Amino acid sequence: MIASVLSPRAGAPRARPALLALLLLVPLLAACGVNNVPTLEEKAKASWAEVQNQYQRRADLIPNLVETVKGFAAQERDVLTAVVEARAKATQTTINADQLSDPAAVQRFQAAQDELSGTLSRLLVTVERYPDLKSNANFLALQSQLEGTENRIAVSRRDYIEAVQAYNTELRTIPGRWIAGVLYPEAKPMQVFEASVGSATPPPVSFAK
Repeated sequence: MIASVLSPRAGAPRARPALLALLLLVPLLAACGVNNVPTLEEKAKASWAEVQNQYQRRADLIPNLVETVKGFAAQERDVLTAVVEARAKATQTTINADQLSDPAAVQRFQAAQDELSGTLSRLLVTVERYPDLKSNANFLALQSQLEGTENRIAVSRRDYIEAVQAYNTELRTIPGRWIAGVLYPEAKPMQVFEASVGSATPPPVSFAK
């Protein structure tokens, strides 16, 4: 009877140091950046979503642009067809956040978007031969929207690259590499979306006479 009463009391002092150690360990782990890997990963994924949003915004502008050009320059059939086909390919070549560690998937997406950028640039150069089209109100509105979208693409792509570099650095340096190995073994470095040479500059969209 006496032993049963004293037993919990005897165990209590031993439990207190363990609890104290646990309470001290939690802020220590947080200070070491135990949450850095998932935090940086989510930031990179969010940045990628913004890249996709801006490319989709551009794709949404193209049908109206093509129809407007067709109304003034239907004879430019080859250029218009190339833009339509490149848009279709770009919108069909998708990549989700879980594929960002796959170089082949990222390269396919990049190639499709670069192809669309190239055909769009050729279309805009062709427009220079049609003064009436360049002064059309609808076309001028599309010009402004396209210019803004190309700038947003450049900014979102830059933000994504910075986010991925921060995430990849965390996975490759200490203590992030150790923490990822123990707590986040599924974490993989992401691919940096690097546009082809020259595509960092938005296509010319100035149609002033």
